[in-house]
Formats: sequence, C-alpha cells, structure tokens
Amino acid sequence: MSIADLRVEYKRGELDEDHAAADPFDQFSRWWEEANAAQVREANAMTLATADAGGAPSARTVLLKGFDRDGFVFYTNYQSRKGAQLAANPRAALLFFWPELERQIRIDGDVARVSDQESDEYFRSRPLGSRIGAWASPQSQEITGKAWLIARVAEMALRHATAPNRPPHWGGYRVAPRAIEFWQGRPSRLHDRLLYTKTSGAWVRVRLAP
Repeated sequence: MSIADLRVEYKRGELDEDHAAADPFDQFSRWWEEANAAQVREANAMTLATADAGGAPSARTVLLKGFDRDGFVFYTNYQSRKGAQLAANPRAALLFFWPELERQIRIDGDVARVSDQESDEYFRSRPLGSRIGAWASPQSQEITGKAWLIARVAEMALRHATAPNRPPHWGGYRVAPRAIEFWQGRPSRLHDRLLYTKTSGAWVRVRLAP
C-alpha cells in the first residue's frame, strides 16, 4: 500500500455547539477527563511549536505538567533551543492529538516563565534521576559523545547526592492562550472544529469549516 492510500475513517464522535462548553477551559477539562478515562497513552504529550526572532519555526514533543485558567504549563532547560526561541519570541502553539478518541486540540498563546516557587515545587516532585539529568545535560548543545554524558551524570550524582536543588537554568513556562481549537474527526473528512478566541477579555466561539 502506498502512502497516498493510507487513511482512516473517523466516526467515533461529534462536537456540536449544543453540547460543547461555552468556556474553552471547561471544554478542555471535559476532554482531558475523557482522554484519561479512555486510557489514552501519554495524554499529556503535546507538540510545542516555537519560532526564533527571524520567524524560523521548530517543533518538538513536551509533556503538559499542569493547566488552569491561567494557561498550560511545561518544564524544560531555559538554555535549550526552545528556551532561546521563547526568549526571543515569547509566543507558542501547542497541539494535543488523541487518536484513540479521534481528537485534536490546538492552542495558540503568549508564553512566560512560571514563578521560581512553582518550578521548585515541581522539580522536587521529579524522580532523582531526572533531577540529576537536569544538572548534567546542556540541552540542545553539541557534545562529544554518549560517554561524555554518562560521565557528566556520574559527576553530578556525586556532587548533588540525593537532594539536588533546581538548576537556575531549568524551570517552567506557561502558555496563556489567545485561541483554543477543538477538533473532532468525522466521516468523509467533514470534521467538527470549534474555535474559541479571546476578545476583550471574553471568549468567543465559532465553527470552522473542516
């Protein structure tokens, strides 16, 4: 079978204005609960798209680690490629894709670092190996080889023992949405798309053509 012939007919559900929440955070919470109930694998995995000062884009998968009405939070190395791009251009797009439910959620918004306290609290909750790794890895920078990284991890493990503090170059970002789109796959590619846009402090909902 050729790539052009690969296709799936979406027919698990529908999304209409009569049943969707008026507020996008309520709708996200509803779909989030349904994704977890359906045991969607790594439902918190999301594509994060950023761009540098010149507008050149890049994308990668990160993990959602919290959300509320202020936005959607993830953690990373501030000195990574994404961190450098967010410093130059503090806007981002997020994409959740849950194929088990034939759903996507797209989020566009402004990005800012979370508070040091919030980053400290999350860092302390991470497994020890991950905390050591945050100290050891110069994320996105060129290294001489895997052996160098293994030696660096060992060095940081000796230095920080079992209680490493959060590195100053590591912490959280919050994406405060300007727009959130909910996409439900439908037969014949006539998908349901509801877009919520923040206008003058209020959320306005419209339907988009598939």
